[in-house]
Amino acid sequence: MKNSFFIAILTTLFTFSSFAQSGELKISPKDSISTKSITIDPLSPAKAAFYSAVLPGLGQLHNKQYWKIPVIYASMGAGIYFYSWQNKQYNRYRDAYKRRLAGFTDDEFYAGGITDATLIDGQRFHKKNRDLAVLSTALIYILNIVEANVSAHLAQFNVNENLTFNPSFYQDEFTYRPKLGITFNYQF
Repeated sequence: MKNSFFIAILTTLFTFSSFAQSGELKISPKDSISTKSITIDPLSPAKAAFYSAVLPGLGQLHNKQYWKIPVIYASMGAGIYFYSWQNKQYNRYRDAYKRRLAGFTDDEFYAGGITDATLIDGQRFHKKNRDLAVLSTALIYILNIVEANVSAHLAQFNVNENLTFNPSFYQDEFTYRPKLGITFNYQF
């Protein structure tokens, strides 16, 4: 699963052409410049990051990337749901184990023949998964802030065709085997 995710990311990165900003703009943070059809506001990335930190998805709303808002809330909601479920399961195993230590044999797991060691293993398993759910939710929150900032930066780039980065296929002159290469073109 991890390898296929990384392969998908690398494929996405290398199949699209890379573009760069043309020209050099020197502006102060308080200035706002309009070139052609692009309005450049140097504080826009900071605003987007701040808005996303205050309320997840608000930075994407500021960047006018509305389709990303449901993705953010769905992923954060899934993390919160898994935390809640794992916490409930952890408490079930912990309460049953505590009752067994107190000498009671009326817990829900006793009839199934589950031992004390199995209850301890169940507690560890659900505690670990609960902690991973918290970590993944926090990671999604941080990723939301970073994505809003980067999108606001990239929205201000003047994209043109003078700089391209493309994969290329060619045949080796000596062995006649196909080769994979990368071309980097810059037009003045």
